[in-house]
Amino acid sequence: MRRITAAVTGATVALGLAACGAPSEQAGGGEDTLTVGATAVPAGEVLEFVRDELAADAGLDLKIQEFADYNAPNAALAEGELDANLFQHAPFLEDYNANSGTDLVPVTEVYLPPLGLYSFTVDSVEELPDGATVALPNDPTNEYRALLLLQEGGLITLAEGIEESSFSLADIEDNPKDLEFREIDAAQLPRSLEDVDAAIVNANYALDADLSANESAILLERYEGSPYINILAARQDNQDDPRVQKLAEILTSEEVARFIEEEYSGTVIPVASGQS
Repeated sequence: MRRITAAVTGATVALGLAACGAPSEQAGGGEDTLTVGATAVPAGEVLEFVRDELAADAGLDLKIQEFADYNAPNAALAEGELDANLFQHAPFLEDYNANSGTDLVPVTEVYLPPLGLYSFTVDSVEELPDGATVALPNDPTNEYRALLLLQEGGLITLAEGIEESSFSLADIEDNPKDLEFREIDAAQLPRSLEDVDAAIVNANYALDADLSANESAILLERYEGSPYINILAARQDNQDDPRVQKLAEILTSEEVARFIEEEYSGTVIPVASGQS
């Protein structure tokens, strides 16, 4: 059963930081516990599978802390409340570091949650009417990614030479259907489908809302060449921690790839499968 975890409040984070000891101890684990932050779906579910089925045999004591938004897990990792996190792609991490002055680093790629264009009113890109309203994620890395997806689908053309760090909607050079764009917080995009003609939704929020990429998306991001594969991230000072490295090894194993393939039926693509 899918579930949306309640957002971690500032008070909770503050209490965690006030506690003394290592991250695993702050989170209620022993000194050998690895505490990993994640959004509920799919990262949280993947980590639960690892914890319940694989961690003990690998000598790993895994504790999972779930978050409902995209910024809290990085803040918690940077402050030492977590040992690692799993929820984001490398461009998002780079943007977070640049804006926050942090030194978080990717440890390994794990899976691609393809960005998809969903609609409750049409069944194909061609059916989108002139002047249709399309909702986009409002964080820079995912909005840029959304525009690339729309360009790949032939709905817009972007100006040459634009960069993720400095783009804007004004960089749309051609918009033959005169689409109107509404920038919305990523977590609210599934709900926005009641009010817009289509919305580009991140896979974790699509899964939370029971939107199947294979059945419901009218346009879906490709795996090949994607820079948006989700990563296990840590800090520079603990990226070589044997526990972090052990988790990275497990997350890229055939067992985890098989779980992802069976659980998400193409809505999430494991690295081991995508590269084969």
